Parts: sequence; C-alpha cells; structure tokens
Amino acid sequence: MSRDGASGLRHGWTTGACATAATTAAYTALLTGEFPDPVSIDLPNDRHPAFALAREQLEPDAAWAAVVKDAGDDPDVTHGALVSARVTRGEPGSGVLFRAGDGVGTVTKPGLPLAVGEPAINPMPRQFIREHVAAVAAAHGGTGDVVVEVSIENGAELARKTWNPRLGILGGLSVLGTTGVVVPYSCSSWIDSIRRGIDVARAAGREHVAGCTGSTSERVAQELYGLPEDALLDMGDFAGAVLKYLRRHPVPRLTVAGGIGKLAKLAEGHLDLHSARSQVSFTALAQLVAEAGADAALVEGVRSANTALDALRQCQAAGLPLGDLVAAGARRTAEGVLRGAPVEVDVVVIDRAGVIVGRG
Repeated sequence: MSRDGASGLRHGWTTGACATAATTAAYTALLTGEFPDPVSIDLPNDRHPAFALAREQLEPDAAWAAVVKDAGDDPDVTHGALVSARVTRGEPGSGVLFRAGDGVGTVTKPGLPLAVGEPAINPMPRQFIREHVAAVAAAHGGTGDVVVEVSIENGAELARKTWNPRLGILGGLSVLGTTGVVVPYSCSSWIDSIRRGIDVARAAGREHVAGCTGSTSERVAQELYGLPEDALLDMGDFAGAVLKYLRRHPVPRLTVAGGIGKLAKLAEGHLDLHSARSQVSFTALAQLVAEAGADAALVEGVRSANTALDALRQCQAAGLPLGDLVAAGARRTAEGVLRGAPVEVDVVVIDRAGVIVGRG
C-alpha cells in the first residue's frame, strides 16, 4: 500500500477496484476451476494492486469471490466492507451485464450518470470490470459474455450514512471510483455526491437548492423555504465544490446556510470550511464591525473574541448585526466564484441552536 508523499497517509482502494478484483478472480475460476489468490488488477497511473480473497465459491455454472475493502487511512464508510462478485455465463454476444446484489443500490431518479433501473455501479468501475473480463477471456479461452452481480455486505445499512437515499439510489451503496485509488482525506466521494445532488435537482426541475453545512442548517433552510429533500445539498465544508459545479451547471437560486463560524470563513474568501484547513479571522471580523460603525471597545472585543459565537454575542448586545454582515460577505464570495453564472444567491446564518442570526 503506497503512502502520500506529503501526509504520509496510506492510500486505499475504491469499491470499484475491489469489485474489479472480485470479478477477475471469479471469472478466472469459472473458466479454469482455480481462483487466483491474491488476484492482481491493472489500474490507471501504472498501479497494479493485488487483493487477497476473503471468500470464494465455485459452482457448476457460477463463481463467487470476495475481497475486503481497505480504504487506507481515509475515514471511508465502506472501509472493511466485504465486496463480492458472482459471475455467471451470459448469452452469446451479450457482453458484460451488471446486476445489483445485496447491498448495492438501484437508480430510481434521473440526473445520475446511469439510467433509472440500473444497478448503482458507476461508469468507470464498469469500464474496469469490462476490461478485466476481456483480459481473462483472452487468456483462458472465454467469450467475455457474462453476468456480473456485485454485492457489498451490510451495504443497505451503510448506505443510510451516505447521500444515496436522497439521490434516489435505493437498496444499498454505489460502486464508485475513477482511478481505483482512495486518496486519504481528499473527500472525493463527498464532493462527487454534491455534484450528483445538483444533477438530480436539475433533472427534477428544481429552481432553488440549498447548500447546507450540517443537519441543523439544512432543517432551517428546509423550513424557511419549503424545499423538497432533493433540493437540499449536504455541502459540509465544501462550499467551493457547490459553487464551482453550479457555475458550470446553474440552478436559478442557491441558498447557502450554515453556522456563523463556517460562514465567516466563506465571507473572508475560504472555500474549504474545515477547521483543519481554514480558521476564523477575528481581525477580519473586527474590520467588518469597524466598517459598520462599531465603537473602539466593540471592535477590540471582536478582535480578541474566543469564537465566532463569542463575537456574535458581543455584537448582539451592542445592537450591531454581525450575522447580516457575515451573510453579505459570504454572498459576495459566492458570487465571485460563480463568475456571473445565472444563479441568484442568498445566505442564511444560524447559531448553534438553529436560530437565524443573519441574512444576506
């Protein structure tokens, strides 16, 4: 397992890579009677990982193999999950057909890169699997006409922790991955889910979506505007991902909703709002209140505040609307990233109790 040169963290393998490995082992056994263990696959960027088989079973007309997903040092919900593939012979000329086994979802809404009714095995994993089926067929005299049923143990339960239900992927997880490699803390799956969420909202004809930093701000935005579930984007810390994708794929109206701490960062120009990657600048907040006409004592109080909520409370006591100032700054940042795209932006700032403390 390789490590990231900058962080020293271990890379891992996507569910798509694991499904490819399981398929390769199962189809090889179907043609030869023997499971390769470990089974090696070929991925982009000259990567050739080998996977130990966790389970295997050979039947007269089918072969089944499974591997345990290792996400490296990334906090992936599927780390340690058993990913399996059952391969059976298909009709002559059918090529590779995909089926959703236990724990793999089925697409039920338009807007995703898969048709409604298809198993949630994304396009790149499908390509990997097809390429490896073709290679095994060429090596062992097969036709390459197979049915591949991918399963993920406990996938239906794990899927509740993901965007899948909101995206209309029901019954389990998606089989994901564009390179086969999980980069620790890249949060690529979260950002991909944001993009798919926008795609689904657009396909459903939504004209107003809300990018929310957490469950409380999501509830506030939903109650404030009466938005349906598929118009709510679990933005988390990735404001930039929402704004950049909407720049290319606009929706007429965007509400950005979140706590004052995270939106103060957005107001200052940060697009990644995670505490490890950006900090609230109390100097910038003090500048805001100074420009709004605050007296010197309040300006200094905000500059030396412990938290953004502390600064907010000081300003509330003085009758100065810091929440509105932060909202206006966050809206300016958002509009700057959108670069004139036809998206009208408003911002809702809340405190920890979910009370609205600023609009802009």
